[in-house]
Parts: sequence; C-alpha cells; structure tokens
Amino acid sequence: MSASAASPLIPDHPVWHRLSHYIIGPEDAALSFAARLARENGWSEAHALRIIDEYRKFAFLAVTGDTQVTPSDAVDQAWHLHLTYTRDYWDRFCPEILGKALHHGPTAGGEAERGRFFRQYADTLKRYEAVFGPAPADLWPSAQQRLIEDPRARRVHPRDGIVISRKALRRAMVALLMVAAIALLLWWRT
Repeated sequence: MSASAASPLIPDHPVWHRLSHYIIGPEDAALSFAARLARENGWSEAHALRIIDEYRKFAFLAVTGDTQVTPSDAVDQAWHLHLTYTRDYWDRFCPEILGKALHHGPTAGGEAERGRFFRQYADTLKRYEAVFGPAPADLWPSAQQRLIEDPRARRVHPRDGIVISRKALRRAMVALLMVAAIALLLWWRT
C-alpha cells in the first residue's frame, strides 16, 4: 500500500491524511530524502520508497496510540536519517504533520529493557496489523530477528572492507581446496 492510499480503517484520519501527502525534506533538493536513504543503506530507490511508506505508518501508530511503538530496523534507518533533517523534523513534521513531538530514545540496555522492547515490538506488529493489515515481513521481521539478530549486524563502508556472504566464502574455500589438491597431485606425480 502506498502512502497516498489510506488504509480502509483510517480513511479520514487527519494525521494520516497529512502523512500521506508529506514529503520529507526540501522538494527541490538535488538529492532527495529517498535517494539519500537508498544511498546510505545500499538500497534501491524503490526499496527506500517502500521503507518511507512504512515510516509514515510507524509515525501514525506512534502518535495515535496510547502505548509506545518500536520500529523495524529499516524503518529506524528512515527515522534516524529524518532526524538529521532537523528543521524539517522539528519545525514541520512534528508540529504540522503529526501534531506533537515524536522523540527517539535509545534503549538503556539490560534484561528488563530487552523484555520491554520485545513486548513493545510485538505490540507494534499487532497494532500495525489491526490498522493497516499484515506488515510486510521483509520490512517488519519477527521480534527475534529485530531485537536479537539484527543488532549483531554492523554497517560496513565499502571503502573499509569487503562483505562476502558465508555461502560465497564456502564456495571459494571449496574451489581453493580443489585447486590446491590438484596442484599437490600434479607436483607429487612429477
């Protein structure tokens, strides 16, 4: 569902109406918010646009519900980048679009916080489904994925390292061992 198409459950909600027409940052920027989000995360612009739609949905849930919500990692990347557009975020987005401040607070850490965020993320997914229908699993993974596995990831700049999948590494190791074995056999025969 694109941001311009309202959920059947919230067709006339004023916050959703404003969010569905909201464009982040200056409209005449040479590098749009979506293009910057895509570039900074290694995504296609089409994927970044999907995430921006999900960010709008998250923001709606955050300001229209009675409980705190937790974003998926992809949505959190959009939120983090939006926060760097400080004038747009604090002077336009919060007061004019959302009608209230939406603060981003990191976890304080520890087991109690982990449990709270597990419950909060699970509740976010339930509320998302009640308002918008099923969340796209590729952008809103399970709580286990979001809160245990995803935080182990590290963002790597291509100039600083090479990222090789484990599957590709295994294939390369097998090929290298085969070449070494053939070379050893040829050497031994001579």
